[in-house]
Amino acid sequence: MTNKKNTKDLILDAAEKLFAVRGFYGVSIRQITAEADVDPALASYHFGKKNDIFDAVMLRRAEILNRERIQMLDDCIRRAQPNPAPLHEIIDAFTHALLNRSNKGGTGWKSYFAIIAQINNHPELGGVIMTQYFDPLAKKFLDAIHATMPAAEKEDLFWCYHFLSGALTLTFSGTERISNLSDGLCQSSNLDAVHERLVPFITAGFEAFKQQPNKTP
Repeated sequence: MTNKKNTKDLILDAAEKLFAVRGFYGVSIRQITAEADVDPALASYHFGKKNDIFDAVMLRRAEILNRERIQMLDDCIRRAQPNPAPLHEIIDAFTHALLNRSNKGGTGWKSYFAIIAQINNHPELGGVIMTQYFDPLAKKFLDAIHATMPAAEKEDLFWCYHFLSGALTLTFSGTERISNLSDGLCQSSNLDAVHERLVPFITAGFEAFKQQPNKTP
């Protein structure tokens, strides 16, 4: 049993690394097994088709992330009772685990977030995969935000979440855009600096829609 588990991990690690660099369509099962240094038949034995390997790559870290984020959300809700949780703590609970894992979790986590950045912008894969793995969690966070901003329009909250998702995608994309734009003053790899600024920035964005706008009769 131990050998089988180790083989599966080798295949998943290799697939994660290659998907992060080449994308889903740029990687074959044979390339994955060559990177993992295992018999090609073992990929089919353990997982099936390439889609199944990709699903397994997505699931193993999504489960960890979602568990950590829900725990942080539940903690800040409990601390605030009987009042709603503060908005900035909800945003922190949503973003902190991602940034912490990317910053301190090793190369595997960086590869995973590179895949997330790719598929979140992919017209074919993005909607399906992000819906499957992250929408239930996103809706739980949006419910918590609505509880602390009950007068806000739900439509506005969904748009704010959309912008938050875009900010995270750009952060994880590794384009070095901000490093070049700032002439090195800001480094895209400095995720501690990102977290320090992202939470107040996103919180202010949501708070701009805290009250329903005046409707013209």
